[in-house]
Amino acid sequence: MDITEKESQIDLQKPEFYINRELSLLEFNKRVLAQAKDEKVPLLERLNYLCISCSNLDEFYEVRVASVIQMAVIDPKAVGPDGLTPGEQLELISIHAHQLVDEQYKVLNEILIPKLATENIRFIRRKEWTEAEHKWLEAYFNDELLPILTPVGLDSAHPFPRILNKSLNFIIALTGKDAFGRNSGRAILQAPRALPRIIQLPTAGTGNGSAKFVFLSSIIHAFVDQLFNGMSVKGCYQFRVTRNSDFFVDDDAIDDLLLAVEGELAMRNYGDEVRLEIDANCPDETVTFLLNRFEMTRDRLFLVNGPVNLSRLQEINDLIGRPDLKFPPFKPVVPQQLERSKDIFAAIRRHDILLHHPFESFSPVVEFIRQAAVSPEVLAIKQTLYRTGSDSPIVTALIKAAKAGKVVTVVIELRARFDEKANIGLAAKLQEAAVHVVYGVVGYKTHAKMCLVLRREGKQLRNYVHLGTGNYHPKTAQIYTDYGLFSCDKELGEDVRRVFAQLTSLGKVTRLNKLLQSPFTLHSGLIEKIEREIRHAKSGKPAKIIIQVNAVVEEQSIQALYRASQAGVQVKLLVRGVCCLKPGVPGVSENIEVRSIIGRFLEHARVYAFENDGNREVYASSADLMNRNMFRRVEICFPIESKRLQLRILQNLNLYLKDNTQAWLLQSDGSYQRLQTAETEELIQAQAVLMHDL
Repeated sequence: MDITEKESQIDLQKPEFYINRELSLLEFNKRVLAQAKDEKVPLLERLNYLCISCSNLDEFYEVRVASVIQMAVIDPKAVGPDGLTPGEQLELISIHAHQLVDEQYKVLNEILIPKLATENIRFIRRKEWTEAEHKWLEAYFNDELLPILTPVGLDSAHPFPRILNKSLNFIIALTGKDAFGRNSGRAILQAPRALPRIIQLPTAGTGNGSAKFVFLSSIIHAFVDQLFNGMSVKGCYQFRVTRNSDFFVDDDAIDDLLLAVEGELAMRNYGDEVRLEIDANCPDETVTFLLNRFEMTRDRLFLVNGPVNLSRLQEINDLIGRPDLKFPPFKPVVPQQLERSKDIFAAIRRHDILLHHPFESFSPVVEFIRQAAVSPEVLAIKQTLYRTGSDSPIVTALIKAAKAGKVVTVVIELRARFDEKANIGLAAKLQEAAVHVVYGVVGYKTHAKMCLVLRREGKQLRNYVHLGTGNYHPKTAQIYTDYGLFSCDKELGEDVRRVFAQLTSLGKVTRLNKLLQSPFTLHSGLIEKIEREIRHAKSGKPAKIIIQVNAVVEEQSIQALYRASQAGVQVKLLVRGVCCLKPGVPGVSENIEVRSIIGRFLEHARVYAFENDGNREVYASSADLMNRNMFRRVEICFPIESKRLQLRILQNLNLYLKDNTQAWLLQSDGSYQRLQTAETEELIQAQAVLMHDL
């Protein structure tokens, strides 16, 4: 029996070949936190990475851990591809999450705060306040905080208040009696979200970019006794509750998706409790009281040595004008063919145009829609919006087009997580301007990124399209890496028109010429292309796969990549976040390499490249290799047909594969190792090269 026959007998569904999704996501957060420890990263940016790791962990508990907790109740014996039950997952999550949180506070207290102090940026503790600072802060408390703080003394007439998701709260131990002779011994104080979590002290005359800050929690601790006249405060301790923030809309039982989402959104702040963070100095009796109140076990308790919400430290970046401690300014370029041409449609007619954000500006995308809005030749504009930001120039252009009498159709995904409220407001704003707004297909999120402009040119109608891997969001386009394609290819334009028809109307699935689309042809199409590489490899023909995505989770895709590796196909995966595939497993995945790039910009592009016996195929997509993208969302995967543009993307992919400064290699045990270089080896940082070369 030869090795190929032996490999074909390996059961690729064995749990030992899969990494747990939740643990992989925690590994990603560790890589983000590592940037906060990297001395090559500017100091304030290191603080920002710490904050990102904390906000990521918040969302992890709000969504991912919440779903595992629910599954532990609904079906405690259920197992995923990795073979772990929900209970086993929660045990492992607790261990790794506690390690991560301990490291976050260690980085803050032992590395970043001391280093910031050497730059005259100081966080002043209560015991370090000067007399003048104490006086200023007391006045701040009396003028800015006291009028809006409302403590609740706990007794039969004042039950434990509803605690908002991720809000800053204090539990206060009291002795003595109030004016009515009452005292339960405890009170709860909730800090309104409108209050800043960091207060900058006046530092007039110090110069040199120095700054002093005090945490809001420190001010409240110092002067909390003023809220309880005639009583004694024996202790004041911060705490924060994280709640299940993922909501469920029963698609079969709703008549109006907008009203259903609005109703669920109102309850997000009061979902089930999934995590409790408390000041590490809090007495165990009080800790137990809070745990019992929130019906939580200690595995979801985090005792922290510092503010209970480190993500709010991001405010520091806006408060300090120290460019020497931040990334150097970077201005994206506009491609020459667009800069030279005032008519973007004429430029697209000459040849397809590829944009690589943020290295190239997002402004041509805005200009494309702006010109469409004012062009008398344009009859209709159709666009998907998933996340677009407040006061978007794209939205302004769409409204202008509608007011000019053009037919404007916008597909808004109301259920874009944590953007639901903004998207509801956006829908109302567009509808007021007579834009035809639809919410996609019931039961499927519309995640495709596409814009179609129908233009009359002489006696013919021509479709112009923009297709992207990222959202129509000018701000995130400055910090996320993504691709966007302009084209007026006839078949591609017809495909996009048909997809819009599916989203806005009713009818059977129509055959597409060039696009792959989920939930219909994308998954099977990608699997077939992987199988084609396997056939080429077995025939001795050139075979190679390079995939760049945010996540690799979907089991059948992983098994197809395992089969490709077994057949000798070289598989290179650039996976920014979660990866459930195990590389380097003998007989299964020796030919698979998985690397993650963590740098200044968030890697967000999705690219699927296939060698195909020298007839290379390159696709860009809105979809990752995840079950939701393949089966529960409307996604598109579009071909890059120009050999010139194919080569450009492949060169970029190979540059990322050569990166030896910001690359992490996935090990077969699910951990990641940062790529180390020899002293004599040339340092390559893909993002820096792309910033410099464009």
